[in-house]
Amino acid sequence: MENCNHAKVISRSNLYSITFKVSMFSKFINTAAVTTFFLLTGCATPTKMPFSGTDNAAVNADKSVYLMTATIKNIHRTSHQPKAIALHVEKGEAKESADRINYTMDALAKAETDTPAGSTYYLRMELDKGEYVIRGITGMSSSFPIHGMFFTPIHARLVPTTPGIFYLGHVEAVARKRNENEFKAGPSIPLIDQAIAGASTSTFDITISDQWSTDEASFKSRFPVLNGTTIQKSILPAFDREFAQQWWVAH
Repeated sequence: MENCNHAKVISRSNLYSITFKVSMFSKFINTAAVTTFFLLTGCATPTKMPFSGTDNAAVNADKSVYLMTATIKNIHRTSHQPKAIALHVEKGEAKESADRINYTMDALAKAETDTPAGSTYYLRMELDKGEYVIRGITGMSSSFPIHGMFFTPIHARLVPTTPGIFYLGHVEAVARKRNENEFKAGPSIPLIDQAIAGASTSTFDITISDQWSTDEASFKSRFPVLNGTTIQKSILPAFDREFAQQWWVAH
């Protein structure tokens, strides 16, 4: 087993390796096992989102809880729609594996389709005080026998300072045909799978907006514990495409 004393950086080279392994394994094992394999390979900390249990446990009064929605769609290759696997959050400089959090998707998070409309996710994070970066979302498309791995960048800084529940906004991520040297929507390897799925030949257009007028009802319906609680808005800044491009080149 790989030594995880030093946290593995989410980079293109790591995703190339992981994607190749997932592609090979996925021809023989089911999606749940592929997901587990992917998360463990990343040497980060697989973490359940808050309110993931059937009891919808009460909000921890000492924690900061963040809510956001994300819709991911592929308009470049519409028959290969990515399904989210994990939301990646990094604490500080993420020097240890414990500082790299993979929030895994549970049933209550998912509103998935195989149509060009894409899939929507109801994401929740429970964080201690500190400095964090919401790095992005890893996803996989499966259209037998092709499996494509996607990475939706977010790169949003988050600094919890006071306990409470906060709404960060809605992330709209649209994979469209890539031009010139734009960052790719996924790794290049394995070449055939990634190209056919459109992961290596597309890029993501990312829009962050305040959709609380519609998201509120959905969150409270899915997570009844939120009813009667105070939820404050703390909308993330606009997606910084220039930074995302620089990060992609550097990694």
